[in-house]
Amino acid sequence: MGVLGQNLTGDVRLLNGTAPACLLPKEVSGAAVGDLVRIDLEIVGGRIARIAPAAGVPAEGGAVIDLDGGMILPTLVDMHTHLDKGHIWPRKSNPDGTFMSALKAVGEDRLENWSAEDVRARMEFGLQCAYVHGTGVVRTHIDSLPPQDEITWPVFKELKQAWKGRIDLQGSCLFGIDRLDLEDGYLDRIVDRVVDAGGILGSVTYMIPRLDEHLDAIFKQAADKGLDLDFHVDETADPAARTLHHIAKAAIRNRFEGKIVCGHCCSIARQDPVEADETLDLVAEAGIGVVSLPMCNMYLQDRHVGRTPRWRGVTLIHEMVERGIPVAVASDNTRDPFYAYGDLDLIEVYAQATRILHFDHPIADWIKTVSTSAADMLRSDAGRLKEGAAADMILFRARDWSELLPRPQGPRDVLRQGKTVTEELPDYRMLDGLMQ
Repeated sequence: MGVLGQNLTGDVRLLNGTAPACLLPKEVSGAAVGDLVRIDLEIVGGRIARIAPAAGVPAEGGAVIDLDGGMILPTLVDMHTHLDKGHIWPRKSNPDGTFMSALKAVGEDRLENWSAEDVRARMEFGLQCAYVHGTGVVRTHIDSLPPQDEITWPVFKELKQAWKGRIDLQGSCLFGIDRLDLEDGYLDRIVDRVVDAGGILGSVTYMIPRLDEHLDAIFKQAADKGLDLDFHVDETADPAARTLHHIAKAAIRNRFEGKIVCGHCCSIARQDPVEADETLDLVAEAGIGVVSLPMCNMYLQDRHVGRTPRWRGVTLIHEMVERGIPVAVASDNTRDPFYAYGDLDLIEVYAQATRILHFDHPIADWIKTVSTSAADMLRSDAGRLKEGAAADMILFRARDWSELLPRPQGPRDVLRQGKTVTEELPDYRMLDGLMQ
């Protein structure tokens, strides 16, 4: 059941809505960055024609809807996903829920099943879920070990074009940095593939003997080709995992001017405070952004059979914010051995992040972690409400955070260019033919 009781198809005035001040123009929000404010919003020709404090848009003439305080958010930004792994759980589950078992299971499934048709169907399914839930930008990491890179990257290019105008789809290559020890010429080849697809250069970093040498090679390639960087970093409870420290020093050493994102960064939460502070200072100096994956990492980290987990598996988000480090949260894996759950719904992600990471008391402007902060890391202008932008929004019956966060699955309408999205979430039965 939706919010409006009708499908919007044309120009309309939405009156008496509630929106986060941090996502609004300054002339509407004033100085109240961490507050919710009441607004009126006018949609003309599929774009936001006017935003004003409540009672600032005339109610007479044309279509008018009183939102009765219902919340308005822009479509959101999911900056770390794995569409190519998504929804393989029914045919390849994780026997014990651990990271190593997930790695093994996905590797086996990739070799056995990841044809172009299989990958395309599952990626499309995930994109449809994200679209219906109200996501406007998705960055997906793409398993890029040969020969899978020859299969998945062409599929990604097709989907990027097919979904243009509905979801801004970005792709980042994913390979273990130790691959550079094993195969001469691999980095050159994968960089060419990333450039061809308009993607982002990335890898999984480990504490290997030639780590700094390989990081310098990756940074040089990125600088030479004008690529941004997105790393999987220290996804472990081992406090000796310090590749975030090495990445920050490499960024400074190479004077890298592009965008750098580091995902996960779990182990820093297990390190000595002095050591952690030193790394965070370097991350701030290097201008690195960090994305935490709270649902997946709480699922995987500190998992031992018959033992209750002792920590949440997430990174030092609050300490990062204190230093001005850009931070975000995202979906990560969906119904695969790395995370058995999820539906690419950023409202669920944000609600869970609020609990897991204590994005509350006050809630303040944490919604930026799935909107403007994430968008800025991805060089996107999405995730904000502003005049002249496409009327891509999510409308809720909930009137404030205390109504939305306890019931994230509650009524919502998603608008794309001012029109109600009428498509439904795809039925899992659509994937049955792949699960035999």
